[in-house]
Amino acid sequence: MHREDFLMLNKDIIYFDNAATSLKPKCVVDKICEYYNEYSANAHRGDYDISYKVDLEYENTRDLVKDFINAKNKQEIVFTSGATESLNLVVNGFFGPLIEPDDEILITKSEHASNVLPWFRLAKKTKAKIKYINLDSAYEVTLENVQKAITPKTKIIALAQVTNVIGDIRPIKQICKLAHDHNIFVVVDGAQSVAHMPVDVQNMDCDFFTFSAHKCLGPTGVGVLYGKLELLEQLEPTNLGGGMNESFEDEEQVMLKSLPLRLEAGTPNIEGVIGFGEAIKYLEKIGMDNIASYEKSLKEFLIDKLSKISFIDIINIKAKSGIVTFNVDNIFSQDVAYYLNKYNVCVRAGSHCAKMLKNETGIKNTCRISLYFYNTKEEIDKLVELLEDKEKIIKEMF
Repeated sequence: MHREDFLMLNKDIIYFDNAATSLKPKCVVDKICEYYNEYSANAHRGDYDISYKVDLEYENTRDLVKDFINAKNKQEIVFTSGATESLNLVVNGFFGPLIEPDDEILITKSEHASNVLPWFRLAKKTKAKIKYINLDSAYEVTLENVQKAITPKTKIIALAQVTNVIGDIRPIKQICKLAHDHNIFVVVDGAQSVAHMPVDVQNMDCDFFTFSAHKCLGPTGVGVLYGKLELLEQLEPTNLGGGMNESFEDEEQVMLKSLPLRLEAGTPNIEGVIGFGEAIKYLEKIGMDNIASYEKSLKEFLIDKLSKISFIDIINIKAKSGIVTFNVDNIFSQDVAYYLNKYNVCVRAGSHCAKMLKNETGIKNTCRISLYFYNTKEEIDKLVELLEDKEKIIKEMF
């Protein structure tokens, strides 16, 4: 689907590492070059035509993001450097002043490091407690287990909508309803969901939602923090400087700009934001429902093929997303990845930044295939052909 738009695919590679980053269509690259070649000025700074053009393009992307995730107001869209910065901004700027000793923060052991380490630091600093929602036998989150984990001290639930190793799609809307019934905030890591399925933050009713552009066909170094307007109004900027203040005379007389600019100090990644706008338009032209449906068919095809290979263990066979995590019996995952690389097949191997998951699965390292709409069944056939000969893997992996 639309493979001709991705020049990287002309290099005779099979790219199955979309959970790490997506490829970029030519229109996104062209849009970035357009900025550099035609109106390469700063944003929200100049009083001349090309600077005004930058402002229009930059803020147009904010409108596109608002509609893409169905936020209520463009002021609820804050640009960051990525999902990691977005999560850190929420943790430090909103919850830092709010959390008290013995408050409980609920996460799981299948979360990405970006949705773990900031909470660890906050808990250590405030003497709050990190608690874990139990995973079921398929290593997935259920509403029942979330309910069991909630106590009168629970203040925050922080979960990925789709995890990057197990690939389970969490019932976030139901979790938000349950949480809000108990006056609990919900922070959602959307890094693995936004590019692959329709997302509606109003319908979900999450308090904060974060994601990165580079997993959505956009440039690296751009992220989004969505927050309900009344909550973002309470979020203290963690970066201070140019572009986010109205005026200052001394330490007692500092006036900040309104949202979202007061949370976007300094010169932003202008070309990245503008390029991301083009990526959103590209995704919407294809249709997120179409992408989700096509990935589902690819995933089912892949699972059917891999399940017939007796020495391959699929860790997340029940997961509904386009992520398949597996191991070849008695062969180190990174050796398998190195072997596949010899045939220009790109997969991820290791712990995938989810280093606590091994405590649940008993497996430290795995190979991960993550699919996207430009992958094909023919590519999967090639992968399976390479994996079904174990002796060949052993012979050629070094």
